[in-house]
Amino acid sequence: MRLPTFSRQSEAETAEADRPSTAGPATTTDTPARAVRPRSDDTTADLRPADRTVTPPPPPAAVKRWPDNHDTAEQPVVEEKPTPVVTGPKPRASLLATLGLILSVAAVLLVLSGPLLGYGIGVAGLALILSLAGIHATGKRHVAGKTDALIGMVLSLGAIVLGVLALTGSLSWLGTDVQPVNSLREWLDSQFVNKI
Repeated sequence: MRLPTFSRQSEAETAEADRPSTAGPATTTDTPARAVRPRSDDTTADLRPADRTVTPPPPPAAVKRWPDNHDTAEQPVVEEKPTPVVTGPKPRASLLATLGLILSVAAVLLVLSGPLLGYGIGVAGLALILSLAGIHATGKRHVAGKTDALIGMVLSLGAIVLGVLALTGSLSWLGTDVQPVNSLREWLDSQFVNKI
């Protein structure tokens, strides 16, 4: 690519200077003569590389095709991509959810025991608080145990409702003066005494 250069002389002046004079001896004028500046090779140099040959792009890679007969032993090699490794903290179970589940099971057993009914309601209240905290803790990505927390919450709510109903006298088979464990044992003995 050639870059155009513009000299300070106009084309008319250069044409007059290049034409041979036919008027005879040279006359002097009052205007100073302008010196014609020679073209420099730097401004008119070709900026393209010397090697003007264009190399064609490489041919596309050959695709391996299955042969027509499938009896050949040669099988195409399949490269397996490595599985991505997830960085971050290791998954763990929520301690609050696990404690909530354990205490809710204990609360149900205490409520069903009869005489320990009041303690069962207190343990169920604590289990409900721990289960709710466990549900909140499992909202994080690397913390598991949401099912444990939900089961603990349901069991603790059931133990509280059952305990309150038993304390108010709404349930005739459960109360602080009733021995449901002894009654269950007597019923089981009466059912299986003849069969064993």
